[in-house]
Parts: sequence; structure tokens; C-alpha cells
Amino acid sequence: MNETPMRARAVVDLAALRANVRALRAAAPGAGLMAVVKSDAYGHGAVPCARAAREAGASWLGTATPEEALALRAAGDTGRLLCWLWTPGGPWREAIEADVDVSLSGVWALREAVAAARECGRTARVQLKADTGLGRNGCPPEDWPELVAAARAAEAAGTVTVTGVWSHFACADEPGHPSIAAQLEAFRTLLAQAEQAGLRPEVRHIANSPATLTLPESHFDLVRTGIAMYGISPSPEVGHPGDFGLRPVMTLVASLASVKRVPGGHGVSYGHRYITPGPTTLALVPVGYADGIPRHASGTGPVLVAGKWRTVAGTVAMDQFVVDLGGDAAAPGDEAVLFGPGDRGEPTAEDWARAVGSIAYEIVTRISARVPRVYVGRAEGTGN
Repeated sequence: MNETPMRARAVVDLAALRANVRALRAAAPGAGLMAVVKSDAYGHGAVPCARAAREAGASWLGTATPEEALALRAAGDTGRLLCWLWTPGGPWREAIEADVDVSLSGVWALREAVAAARECGRTARVQLKADTGLGRNGCPPEDWPELVAAARAAEAAGTVTVTGVWSHFACADEPGHPSIAAQLEAFRTLLAQAEQAGLRPEVRHIANSPATLTLPESHFDLVRTGIAMYGISPSPEVGHPGDFGLRPVMTLVASLASVKRVPGGHGVSYGHRYITPGPTTLALVPVGYADGIPRHASGTGPVLVAGKWRTVAGTVAMDQFVVDLGGDAAAPGDEAVLFGPGDRGEPTAEDWARAVGSIAYEIVTRISARVPRVYVGRAEGTGN
């Protein structure tokens, strides 16, 4: 690990990520695995995490935006790569020329992909996304026959190759939810319609992280693992990361910027929402909401300082927050651990999620670029 003193750092354990990918592959032995690295790999760093996932056997990468996909290509990735969040006028040609599989949720998108393919003289690799009940992106069932017929015609004309048909669960993190069976049935029906129209997709996929771990009948040809790859349980009510053979990848630490004694009755931070109950020691942690620490963690966020869990004292500011150490000693430069795997007694991202009424996905993803990522567990001989 880089030993240069830092105000704060997010330590990303690539060995843990590779182990998580292998555990997820073992959970779906009959399917390939897509490593989802959208939103800068959920805040962990897209390029290093993508490389580590490939090393561990991920056969596909997945991104939301085309810009994310093109950045991976610019960094040297040449494997199978799906991008699914498109808007009219998007960089279709650039994606097609970079051999990115583009997801289509409507005929308008197919038309734009076909036009771009003709413009650059390439065959576009496309995947058709069906809305089986999530109600976000994806082609609704009533429009599906038109989309698959148009895609088949474009395929016959040589402008596209339909490489996949896919969908996304709404409630896979709630095993037994009635929507899960309904979506699976709808997906099978729409797959059959696509095949009847003459499409022969290479991959069919609907399973996200929770479905990969708890719903084997949903695995089909490919599973898409996002949050689980980073060692966070997609369904804390069902199991902790260790229950699924996973280990959290990110540890967020900061160096104390100040430690001082104050009398009882001393107001702390904006609004004086915390008043010291008696003479005590306050430690200043130099990260705030500009670094991605939720402001609504004021008075609730857990931190390990001087060997004990502390709670944010008062309001989280843009660049800093305070913890009350009581009678314990600390010094500037000592380490404050906001979250990590939890095996050293530190809070986890899930602990932060519970403290602020959110989900662990948001906690890790929101850590801003102002916090340097420090990568450990690099594979030997790969340049990673």
C-alpha cells in the first residue's frame, strides 16, 4: 500500500475482488459472468476493477453509459462489453466501431444503431432489452413483436447481429416476492417470441447480483454481477457478505486533522446540534459531503477511532466532521476508519447504510474523486 501520508484514501483490494468474482462464478457454474463496472465500478475504479474481473474469469463487462464503455476501450480492454443506457443521438458510431454491444429498448434505438452501422460500414452488435416488469428501460411486451421483427430484418440485411436478449429484476433482493416468478415467466415468453421471429441470441440474461446468489433458475447463459462483485451483500436480510463467500473490497480511511480538549457544554459543528455533555476530547476527521460522506450521517455515522466505534458528533460539513472521543486519547495523523470489511472491528458500508437509511450501493458509489483510490492485491505480471 502507498505509505505517503494522505488526508483520506479509499483502499481497494483487487485480490478480494478477484476472489469475489470466482465465488460468483461458482454460484452460477452453467453461465458466463458479466462484471458490471458502471459508475466507475461503483466508486472503486472502473479500469483496475475491470482488469481484475477479467483475470478472475469474467467473460463480459457491463456499463450503463456509452462514455463508460468507450473509456474502457481507450484503456485497452478488448473483450465482450455491453452498454445499455442510450439516449437519442448518442455515440452509436463510436461504440459500434469499438466493438461495444449496444442495448436497444425500442425501434427508435434500432434505427439509430442501423444508421450508424451503415455510416461506418460495420455490423452493429446489439442486444434487445425487454421490460418484464421493472418499469424502467426495456421494451414493453406490447411493442416487443415490432422490435424483434425489425431487428430480424436488420440482421437479415447485414446491418446488425443480435447477440443477446435480456431483462432486469425489480425485487430479486426479496426472495419469494411474487414479481420474481412473474418476471421470469414474462422473460421466457418474450424469449420464445424472439426465437419464433428467427432470432438466435448468443446470450440470454436476467439475473443480477441477488438472483445470481439465490435464484439458479434465472441464470440462463449469463449472470450480471454488480454490487456483489465488490463484496457487498445485495440482500442483507438474506445474508451477510461472508454467507455468500464474499469480502468487501473498499476500505475508507482518513487521518485525524485535529485532536483537542474542550469543556462541557461546548457546541460542535454547524447548528450546534451536538453539545458536549462534559469535558471531553474532540477529533476532527477531514472528510465531508464533498468527499461523499452523507450529510444525513450527522449524529449517526459510525467511525472507528482509537480502537472504538464512535458516532459523528453534530453536522457533517463539506470537508470534515467531528467525533467525540470521551476520555480516550488520540493524536493528529491517527487513523479513522469509516468502513471496511469489518474484520478489524471497523464499521462496514452496510453499517453506514443502516445509519443513514440508505443502501450500501450508495455508500460506496458516492465516494468522490477527491478521495484517492489506493489499489492493493494487484496481480503479479499483469501491470494492474
